Amino acid sequence: MHSIPDITFVGGGVTGLLSARLFSMAGANVTIVDKNRIGQESSWAGGGILLPLYPWRQAEAISQLVMPSIAAYPELAQELIESTGLDPEYIISGLLMTQLADLDKAQDWCHRYSVESCPVTAEQLQYFPQIDDQSLYLPGIAQARNPRLLKSLKQDLIQRGVKVIENCDIEEISLKHNHVTAIASKSEVLAVNQLVISAGAWTANLWAQLLGNYTATTQPEIFPVKGQMIIFDAPVNTLDTMVLENDRYLIPRQDGKILCGSTVESADFDKTTSERARQSLAAFARQLFPALESAPITHHWAGLRPGTQQGIPYIDNHPEINNLAISAGHFRNGFAMGPASAQLLYEIITNQASALDSAPYRLSAKH
Repeated sequence: MHSIPDITFVGGGVTGLLSARLFSMAGANVTIVDKNRIGQESSWAGGGILLPLYPWRQAEAISQLVMPSIAAYPELAQELIESTGLDPEYIISGLLMTQLADLDKAQDWCHRYSVESCPVTAEQLQYFPQIDDQSLYLPGIAQARNPRLLKSLKQDLIQRGVKVIENCDIEEISLKHNHVTAIASKSEVLAVNQLVISAGAWTANLWAQLLGNYTATTQPEIFPVKGQMIIFDAPVNTLDTMVLENDRYLIPRQDGKILCGSTVESADFDKTTSERARQSLAAFARQLFPALESAPITHHWAGLRPGTQQGIPYIDNHPEINNLAISAGHFRNGFAMGPASAQLLYEIITNQASALDSAPYRLSAKH
């Protein structure tokens, strides 16, 4: 007879994996179930900038999760390298932001959160012709190469004894006296003790499908937001900093590849790419950084971000079902908010005091 896991996660994106890791490190028996392969949806498809785009324009609740997450990454990356031998390529590459109409607000945000900022350098002025006096450089901002971070996280969890169940689409839930007893796919029934829904852009649909009458006052407003991206193949050190302009960006990787993203599209659950988006991204990248004019585009893909109205995620217990929780809706910032989101979820489920105010992330709050 199989033992019932202490906690089961439905959804294996970055926040689910980081949360599972915390519970496993605390001695819990953990299972992760995903409808596809672990970490192959929004978390895989993003850019890995460890800062929201223009955080001063976003809700304070986002920054409250981002800052402790940023602080956690150096240790996390080193632990993953040591435990798995897989390098998540955590790199402090800096972030150059051009043409900021609200430069004063950007500088104020940096001051409040002790984020180093400075004017652009003479070398940056040389390489980026459109830089003006409304530009700002944040030299301490880092990136992680998300596919590699996800791969190392998955390997770390497997080594810790976490059970990973892939290609298992959960369709039903068994409830008894406001308590989840099991979840089921077409072919498998899994008994549960504590359940967490962390299914990214699919969370709202899954929540409604599984919970039926329990969704009237708790339905999370999470919707898919498609983003398309491309990669240029360039020589190593062609670009040494991340660059952000008007919600689009360039991210240089260690091997010379330069990622350009991303579109923001309402397309339901359609992940097809378009030639129009490819041309638009390529034109943006080459205008922003002319050195890419002759660099070939080697990859073009799309992912579905778990959007909410303000980009604030849901991290909460269900108010009626006593062993059900949610961690979803991180929009573009699953990596930037991941470690602190995992910590908050752990504290909520284990009834521990938290350094963060959990109110903005509740199911009843405005997101």
